Amino acid sequence: MGEFERDASVPPDRFGVFAHLTTEGADTYRRIMDVFVTAKERFQVHLRPEDVSSDLMFDGGPAIEPDEVVTKLESLERWGNLRSDPDTSRVTAVEDFYRKKLLFQLTQPGEAAERALAAYDEALGRRGALQAVALSDIELGLRELMVLADAPDPDLGKLRNTLNGLSSRFSDLAENASAFMSSLQRSIDLQGASEDAFIAYKDKLIDYINRFIGDLVTVGVSIASLIRDAEGERIDHLLGLVASEEAADEAPDPDDPDAAVARKQAHERWRNRWFGLRSWFVSTEGRDSQAKLLRTRALAAIPALLDVVREVNDRRSGRSDRSTDFLTLARWFALAPDDAGRHRLWHTAFGLGSARHLSVDPATLQRWETDPTNAGAAWSEPEPVNVSPQLRRTGSYERRGKPHNVTDRREYKAILAAHAATEAEQTARARDAVVTDGPVHLSEFAELDTHAFGLFLTLLGDALAARRPGHDTSDVTVGDGSLRIRLRAVPSPSVVEIRSERGVLRGPDQVVEIIDTAIDQPRRAAPGQRAAV
Repeated sequence: MGEFERDASVPPDRFGVFAHLTTEGADTYRRIMDVFVTAKERFQVHLRPEDVSSDLMFDGGPAIEPDEVVTKLESLERWGNLRSDPDTSRVTAVEDFYRKKLLFQLTQPGEAAERALAAYDEALGRRGALQAVALSDIELGLRELMVLADAPDPDLGKLRNTLNGLSSRFSDLAENASAFMSSLQRSIDLQGASEDAFIAYKDKLIDYINRFIGDLVTVGVSIASLIRDAEGERIDHLLGLVASEEAADEAPDPDDPDAAVARKQAHERWRNRWFGLRSWFVSTEGRDSQAKLLRTRALAAIPALLDVVREVNDRRSGRSDRSTDFLTLARWFALAPDDAGRHRLWHTAFGLGSARHLSVDPATLQRWETDPTNAGAAWSEPEPVNVSPQLRRTGSYERRGKPHNVTDRREYKAILAAHAATEAEQTARARDAVVTDGPVHLSEFAELDTHAFGLFLTLLGDALAARRPGHDTSDVTVGDGSLRIRLRAVPSPSVVEIRSERGVLRGPDQVVEIIDTAIDQPRRAAPGQRAAV
């Protein structure tokens, strides 16, 4: 193998192991490398060229001559994917010793390249999934973590398994969700799928998305609540315990033997993982959680899928579109009897006629009436049409004449101003009707008018939606930030009624306080002490 020996003073090409991917016969090179990878999985290190040829006969690909296999093995050795050693096991005579017989095996760079290509192929073929079961596993892991956090001396083995399981399931959920949304977008764009296949599976896909959205809403709220409850010194202490154990298991670094540095780095890694889990499920001010964004994208995908179905049905129903028009025009060109007919079809289809009609004026019409043949003459024969130089310079041209009258819009502006004033007055009355002097019961509210009742329903709905599971109070700022509502449940509440022009609101009694944050003092008496609005 002297002609393929590498000079030790010349560093090998770092990416030369990927050269076989862009060379003629790349598929054959990939098949040969698959043979070596499979052999190593079977703990078979060395392969002779005839062994490679034998395995290639049964891999389902086209046949390869043994001489070609030897040539490609030598090329792979030259690129650094394989290494060869003299095969002395079958030497029985001096002539056999001088005859070139080699054993080939994978090199470390060649094996790394095959692993990278396998990961690349797996990523390309991955469809992804919206894993509802992963949500349940994450919720269960968080509950186990809460139990360990409450223990005075948590079991480190259980703690490590719980955190590793949470990290693994969360990583799978995030990666699969990202891959699924990418594949879903390709389906919406009809990339790599026929229209018949898309129509066949769109119902199942929409049901699948709906089921995941339902699980994400219910289980996601529970996960977010558990994460909020676990935050603080408790969870940071648990992360520090696991980080200390990981740092103790690591081999000492000769460049940095300080164990405290390794422990700090491990602790920071676990903090980042916890922050990733938290940001995936818990929204903060000015930033929505990834779960909420995923839910929004999944919901938006449903009407997009329906639009694609509608487009496909429109195509099948015979409606004209651009691609159909061009295909029809191409058939007409193919059926045209001669070149003259094709030229007429070309001019007619693409409107390649004269543009003299764009500047028709009374003088042009009079000239056409005087000489009827002038209208149908070739463009080079009739008199020219004068075009203003301003059209060439600015792209637009207006004929001289009386300017357009300016429309007087004062009347419409006054109407709009009156509407705006009326709406502002109604909003002010509604706000004044619902603002309270301290906490009051719902039963103390008098009858409300339409606008006040609508505002009251909005405030009450926001407060109930903000109440977390297991809590009986909520405190939220709603609307434009000028109103704040505090709601507290009443033990054994009675059913109360609040009447309005729009109907009657019935429900369990609650203690409510509505504060106008735009003022510093109460604006009115308690709702039970005033007349109906």
